[in-house]
Amino acid sequence: MAIRDELLEELLKEYKNPEDMFGKNGIIKELTKRLVEKAMDAELTHHLGYEKNNPDGKNTGNSRNGKYSKTLKGDLGKLPINIPRDRNGEFDPQIIKKHQTRFDGFDDKIISMYARGMTTRDIQAHLQEMYGVEVSPDLISTVTDSVINEVKEWQSRPLEEIYPIMYLDATTVKVRHEGRVINKSAYLAIGINLDGIKEVLGIWLEQTEGAKLWLKVMTEMRNRGVKDIFIACIDGLKGFPEAIEAQFPKTEVQLCIVHMVRNSLRFVSWKERKQVAADLKAVYRASTEAEAQQHLSEFAEKWDSKYPTISKSWLANWNRVIPFFAYPEEIRKIIYTTNAIESLNNSLKKTIKNRASFPTDEAAIKLLYLSLKNIMKKWTMPVRNWGMAINQFAILYDDRLPLS
Repeated sequence: MAIRDELLEELLKEYKNPEDMFGKNGIIKELTKRLVEKAMDAELTHHLGYEKNNPDGKNTGNSRNGKYSKTLKGDLGKLPINIPRDRNGEFDPQIIKKHQTRFDGFDDKIISMYARGMTTRDIQAHLQEMYGVEVSPDLISTVTDSVINEVKEWQSRPLEEIYPIMYLDATTVKVRHEGRVINKSAYLAIGINLDGIKEVLGIWLEQTEGAKLWLKVMTEMRNRGVKDIFIACIDGLKGFPEAIEAQFPKTEVQLCIVHMVRNSLRFVSWKERKQVAADLKAVYRASTEAEAQQHLSEFAEKWDSKYPTISKSWLANWNRVIPFFAYPEEIRKIIYTTNAIESLNNSLKKTIKNRASFPTDEAAIKLLYLSLKNIMKKWTMPVRNWGMAINQFAILYDDRLPLS
């Protein structure tokens, strides 16, 4: 609907500075108030079926019955609104619904700030500073709790039938439990679908990890529609490979090489880390498994006298290290590391760092979900070189990969 220039000129004839436009008593706020009240008057007219003071309203069984005041909170601060009512109490305005105390969009701002890691106190201060609106901790909790049902739907949504690659890892959060603060692990799964797009498949919060937990996670994924995973990239969490293979026996489990290197360097003095890292690189950058085995033997001869645990660790995990040697370079680059999920975990840690602890598991999952939702908005493009990788998968898994 076009607004006439004459009307704008009339509104702005007293305009002298931005405060007259956007201030506490500015034109925008007054105009919003008048428009909302006018719209509700029109809604009541439609509800009653006759205009105000129209004789057609006599003996209709209902009539106007004055107004009552309500204060709404929003971007304009506190906005007092006069709401019309009918004598029978049947009128339910749509532009400002019964029990509504905030303009549309105000709740979204609270949720957005919460999702970025702002504490309740931070949110209160920001809304007071920006809009002159005081909000209680209970209000913020009520608004953010509104996403709990959304989380439950997201956590139980159907998944793709095939994920060529899946990354699984965990990050730590502090949660209050029986009067004390304990560490719990938030387990995350990222799947790369057939289009090469990353997708967080779920969050599971548990105090301890182990085969039973991971079996529960993999069983849930199967129940939600996953039929096949080609490669699962993990960081060596206890019981993980066995749990994956119990539900997806054809899945190749690949240890994260970066985790292996990082764990190895924990035992090395600072002055020798660069050389040890270079010698390990010769192992995992080898063209074949046989070549990698030769380089590991050479590494052991050179370093076992100082750091015997390194080569022993690689040998102990060798069956989980070598799968990626069977893949072409296009796929190796993607499964070489769980950086995709580590990067996600780092973003989550930044979000939760302002909180000493969460009062409940539900509160922790709520914030993690909202943070993930923000992060996933950026996941619109396939992972790098996915076109080449999926062609290789089509050759390697021609009996498991659908043709269309």
